[in-house]
Amino acid sequence: MFFAGAASGAPLKSPNVFALKHALIIGTRSSPLALWQAEFVKAELLHRFPQLDISLRHIKTTGDKILDSPLSKIGDKGLFTREIEHALLRGEIDLAVHSLKDLPTQTPDGLVISAITPREDTRDVLISKNGETLDTLRSNARIATGSLRRRAQLLAHRPDLQIVEMRGNLNTRFKKFNDDGTLDAMILAFAGVHRLGFDAQISEIITHDKMLPAVGQGALGIETRVNDGETNALIGTLNDFSTALCTKAERALLRRLEGGCQIPIGAFASLENQTLSLSAFIGSLDGARSVRKSLSRHAIVSIDDAEESGKTLAEELLHAGGKDILQEIRASV
Repeated sequence: MFFAGAASGAPLKSPNVFALKHALIIGTRSSPLALWQAEFVKAELLHRFPQLDISLRHIKTTGDKILDSPLSKIGDKGLFTREIEHALLRGEIDLAVHSLKDLPTQTPDGLVISAITPREDTRDVLISKNGETLDTLRSNARIATGSLRRRAQLLAHRPDLQIVEMRGNLNTRFKKFNDDGTLDAMILAFAGVHRLGFDAQISEIITHDKMLPAVGQGALGIETRVNDGETNALIGTLNDFSTALCTKAERALLRRLEGGCQIPIGAFASLENQTLSLSAFIGSLDGARSVRKSLSRHAIVSIDDAEESGKTLAEELLHAGGKDILQEIRASV
């Protein structure tokens, strides 16, 4: 569900409503990146409404607790969001700040994505030991990632690579990578690397023609209770309508494909002069089979338009061989 009041992207002008709200509690994971995201939202709100008293509440999620198993093996429904959403439904917090790519495409009853923030660069990056790029890494190089999406696209581009499972928050991954003398490289999202100031470690920003990002990558999704009109009005002022249109197209595609952590799916949408360009990828776990499609739609002016585009491209992917790939993957996990 998406809060219609935030759809215009323009600040909502209702001083009487804003005056009623004096304090907000933000629910967040406690990783350095999650805290950066929560602090960013807090700062944006205080810039608009300096009278607010805003505090953060740290909440540990299932994905934070289970660190010794691949994400694809422990389920993919709200691994990094479920516990925060429960706290929101119980009224213990007023809003939740998530990486949009972590939010399942079905929002729980009673909750709403009331704002999607402007997007950071959506591309993935290569971190290598000696500055190598994806194309100059040695034959059979060992490259770390915890993402099946990245695995499938890496192997489609370089079948010789050895993929090593790596989990943990961004700081933990950098430590593991630097301490492990057998690893040649790892793949991370540019957004997180940039937000935490690790830009100097980037060996290559990987172009979308080689690797499409996760759905929603680079954007933050702010979740609130449907019936909390005061908070929704405040949070709606943070919504970036262009980003909302693009990510809604991507999420509609993912929802139609019934994808998640267990399925290698990448997608990216951009909007220029009301023309939506959307590309998406489905790949087998070994990278041997893949299908990639794109579409361009004009006069995209509403969330419904964007979501219809996402569903259309999903159908094209399924008919082009994606259905067989997905069935094969689901039978093996």
